[in-house]
Amino acid sequence: MNKGRILVVEDDVDISNMLRIYFTGQGYEVNLTGRGEDALALTREKLPSLIVLDIILPDIDGYAVCKALRTATRTSHIPIIFLTQKDERSDRIAGLELGADDYVTKPFDIEELRLRVQNALSRAERESLTDPRTGLPAGKLIEDQLRQILRSDSWALLDLRINHFDTFKEAYGFVAGDDVLRFTAMMINQILDQSGQENDFVGHVGGDNFLIITSADRAGEVKEQVRQRFAEGVQSHYSSIDRERGHILVPSQDGQGQQAALMDLSIGLVTSEDGDFADIREITEKAAKARRRDPASSAP
Repeated sequence: MNKGRILVVEDDVDISNMLRIYFTGQGYEVNLTGRGEDALALTREKLPSLIVLDIILPDIDGYAVCKALRTATRTSHIPIIFLTQKDERSDRIAGLELGADDYVTKPFDIEELRLRVQNALSRAERESLTDPRTGLPAGKLIEDQLRQILRSDSWALLDLRINHFDTFKEAYGFVAGDDVLRFTAMMINQILDQSGQENDFVGHVGGDNFLIITSADRAGEVKEQVRQRFAEGVQSHYSSIDRERGHILVPSQDGQGQQAALMDLSIGLVTSEDGDFADIREITEKAAKARRRDPASSAP
């Protein structure tokens, strides 16, 4: 079972490969890079659950990477553990002031690092900061972002739901279902990384429900890109037989099997121009209502 995605930012090849082998064996997906700029690009493209970050890098240092991640809305929630040879008190304080979650000094005990990684991820889940399957912000972080847009101008909220997801999961199993959720999260992040803005936000509300906050002038374009990319990409999660016939068969009482539609998206859009909202519940209710009226999906 995949415990989450760890991004290791370390230019010492021996250390990075050792961490990749060890944490892969512990059930994590591990990505490696030795450069700070590449770490920022990888994080935007494929959101990690946690980052192990060296301070001394060949381009920008770990402090600059941490600051950039904490400044950007989409990456501000990701737990960061500094891994460095520096052991001065001032260095540790500098890292923690930038928002790092922990600090481990080389040479380190791999079991200690494992526990620190495990604790950081568990803490994020306990505080409802991230969804364990997608690594996207959840619960409290979503509510915080919604409260922020109440005080802002020219915002847009997109409420996304994967139609027929439960039927797919029943036919293909929960592991395949989790793969679809991770694909959806990665696809949205890629779209926003290519044409989005620093303050765009993606959240996983729960189950088959996602949320995007962007600017009002870009919302229509984002909506159509997400719908199109999902329709294209989700096909790979079906067998060739189901793709060709355009539906799946699920068990029925007569034993003959019942046709069920392939997954698509319903998307509701609400902007700051749609009314004077007094609280976040009014925004989410209006977005959900718009999603249920979305004519572009096959949802009943």
